[in-house]
Amino acid sequence: MERPADQIIVIFGASGDLTKRKLLPSLYLLYKTGRTPEKFAILGVGRTAYTDESYREFINSQIRTFIREDEANEALLTDFISKLYYETMDPSKEEEYQNLVSKLGELTPLIDNKQNYLYYLATPPSLYTYIPTYLNAVGLTHEHGENTTKRVIVEKPFGYNLSSALKLNKIFNAAFHEHQIFRIDHFLGKETVQNILALRFANGIFEPLWNRNFVDYVEITAVENLGIGDRGGYYDTSGALRDMVQNHLIQLVALTAMEPPALFESESFRNEIVKIYQSLKPIPESQVTSNVVRGQYIASISGKTPIKGYREEKSVAPQSRTETFIAMKVFIDNWRWGGVPFYIRTGKQMPTKVSEIVVHFKKTPHMLFKGSEYSSAPNRLIIRIQPNEGIALKFGLKVPGSNFNIQQVAMDFAYDSLGGVPSGDAYAKL
Repeated sequence: MERPADQIIVIFGASGDLTKRKLLPSLYLLYKTGRTPEKFAILGVGRTAYTDESYREFINSQIRTFIREDEANEALLTDFISKLYYETMDPSKEEEYQNLVSKLGELTPLIDNKQNYLYYLATPPSLYTYIPTYLNAVGLTHEHGENTTKRVIVEKPFGYNLSSALKLNKIFNAAFHEHQIFRIDHFLGKETVQNILALRFANGIFEPLWNRNFVDYVEITAVENLGIGDRGGYYDTSGALRDMVQNHLIQLVALTAMEPPALFESESFRNEIVKIYQSLKPIPESQVTSNVVRGQYIASISGKTPIKGYREEKSVAPQSRTETFIAMKVFIDNWRWGGVPFYIRTGKQMPTKVSEIVVHFKKTPHMLFKGSEYSSAPNRLIIRIQPNEGIALKFGLKVPGSNFNIQQVAMDFAYDSLGGVPSGDAYAKL
C-alpha cells in the first residue's frame, strides 16, 4: 500500500473530547497498520495551556481508554505519542496565528521541510468562521507547486440553517480551493453504511427490485438508549433534526435511493447523491403536523435507575422546547421512488440502541395460503448498522408438519462471522 505524502496534521480543539476519543485513537490505528505517512507530526492547537511534554502526558493517560486492548501495542503507542506537539492559542484571535506559523516552522524539518499541512477542525462550530480566514491571512492555506498540499477537514454541523451554511461555504471557499476542503460525516465511514453500495450494485438480485414497483416503504432508524450526557450546551441549540436528520439520516436515504454511479469514484457518487437531495419532496406547511413528529424525553426510571428529563440535563434551558426525538415521512420525487414513503426517525433515551435500514417489499398479489400464521407478512431486507453489524433477509417458509403453516425466517449475515476480521473504525477510514 502506498503511503500518504509526508505531512503535519494540525488539530484545532486538541484538548477536546472528539480528539482524545476518536481522532488520536484512529490516527494511532492508522500508524499501527502502516497507513500513515512515513514522516509526520501531529500538532494540537487549543486554548488549554499545555507544553509539548505535558500534552503527551495528558494523551498518554487517556488514549488507552479508547483503544481496544488487543490493538494496544505499548512500544508503538509510545512512538506514536512522541510525534505529538502542542501550541496554546485562541483560534478566534487573528494575532495568535503568527505563533502557529512559527511552530509549524519548527516542525517542518521533521518532514524534510515540506509544507504539507492537514487541518482538522475539532472545535465548536462557532470557530469555523475564524479558522479558515485567519489561516489564509498568514499564508497557511496556499499551495505552492504540485508537491505541496494544504487541506482542511470540517465535520457537521456545517451551519445552523441554509443561509448560515451558504455563508460558511463562502468563508471556506475564500480561504481554500474546493479540492482542498473535505466536509465529512463519520457515519459514512461505518462498514455497513459503505456496504449498502456493495449490496445494491455488486448483486444482480436486488437492483431489479429496488424501486416503486416492488418496495412498499423504507424505514431508516438511528436511536440511542442514552441521554445527551454533557453535550447540553451544544444539543440545546441543535436538537435531533440538526444533529442527526440533516446529515446522518439524509445521507442514508441518499445511499439507499441513489442511482448507480457511472464510475467508482467520489465525484460520480457525489453527483448521484445530489440528485436525490434535489428530488426530496418539500413538506408543505399545511402537512407538517401529519408528516413530522417531535418529542422530548422526560424524567423516568429504567429498572431501578432514575433517568433525568431532558430539561434537567446540564446546560439545558429549564423550559427548552428542543426536540430529542423526531420522526418524519419523506418522499423522493423521481421515477424510481415516486409514491414510496421513507420513514426516518432518531431519538435519545429510547428503549434500545439501534441504527438500521429496513426495506419493506410489497405483499404478494394473491394470498395463496389463507389463514396461515404470518401468511401476510411481506419480505423485508434489514441492514443493521449498529450494533451487531450485518444484513438479514426475511421471507416465509413452510413449517414442518401436516398443516401448511407459513413462518417468517431469516437469511442472516453478521460481520462477526468473517472470523474476527474487524469492521474497522469509521474515523480511521475517513
